[in-house]
Amino acid sequence: MSHTLYPTRRPRLQRSELAVPGSNMLFIDKAVHSDADYIFLDLEDAVAPPEKEQARKNVISALNEIDWAAAGKTVSVRINGLDTQYMYRDVIDVMEQAGDRLHTILVPKVGVPADLYLVEALITQIETARGYATRVGTEALIETALGMANVEAIAAGGGRLEALHFGVADYAASNRARTVSIGGLNPHYPGDQWHFALSRMIVACRAYGLRPIDGPFGDFSDPDGYLDGARRAAALGCEGKWAIHPSQVELANQVFTPPAEEVTRARRIVEALREAEAQGKGAASVDGKMIDAASERMARNVIAMDEAIAASSGRG
Repeated sequence: MSHTLYPTRRPRLQRSELAVPGSNMLFIDKAVHSDADYIFLDLEDAVAPPEKEQARKNVISALNEIDWAAAGKTVSVRINGLDTQYMYRDVIDVMEQAGDRLHTILVPKVGVPADLYLVEALITQIETARGYATRVGTEALIETALGMANVEAIAAGGGRLEALHFGVADYAASNRARTVSIGGLNPHYPGDQWHFALSRMIVACRAYGLRPIDGPFGDFSDPDGYLDGARRAAALGCEGKWAIHPSQVELANQVFTPPAEEVTRARRIVEALREAEAQGKGAASVDGKMIDAASERMARNVIAMDEAIAASSGRG
């Protein structure tokens, strides 16, 4: 193991992340009662330009008037891009008026580490000026060719960054990729056309202690397609996936929750290795399969997720 290690910067339960347009107060009120682990109130793509200012006011009201923590939700705000005239007011107004009620800010279309530095400089100044006792984290959307080309540098940047999200729709547009739907697969491509990009982002996250989150699947009338995409992301190492429709929340929770039998086996692996260790052995056998220290590391990932879910649901 290398002496250079980056522990997880901030663990959070993020199996399902429900996207909610800031322009729709009814949707925001409903989101509180959903089963989503994470809610992001959107000021960017889901809000038309004429509605931007009102959406910002709605989000500030929702942050102040709703007890998100009591509802068991982590709440984030997706601001507008740095290339727009809306971004600076998003950060300043939200942070000045509700910064102590917010968990993270999701920054879209991050292309270079300096993009995050700009946002974080504003956050730090406002937190200091307001005397907030809380600390707002940042999350970055990797959804352009430039962002993917610099994903390792972005992940290594430190600061407030907690997670990277794969924004498949803008990523496809940036690469001029042919696709049939947001997050869907092109039948003319022999396999998963998003595999390389998603895997590269996940490796960058795991190398530098960030949470990797898969982005949207646009066809909410196709639950099987959503499940297939979520399972691919989970197999690669993602901790969760966006839900752009409430019906997708249950699907995400289903995929990213370890099955009971998997948790039981993980605990058996740890127990078997402790018994082997007491006997001076470095390996053991469970269900006729050899296990060793690497098996324990994988098993503890499963156990940690189960414990986080238990704590969130109150069964821990």
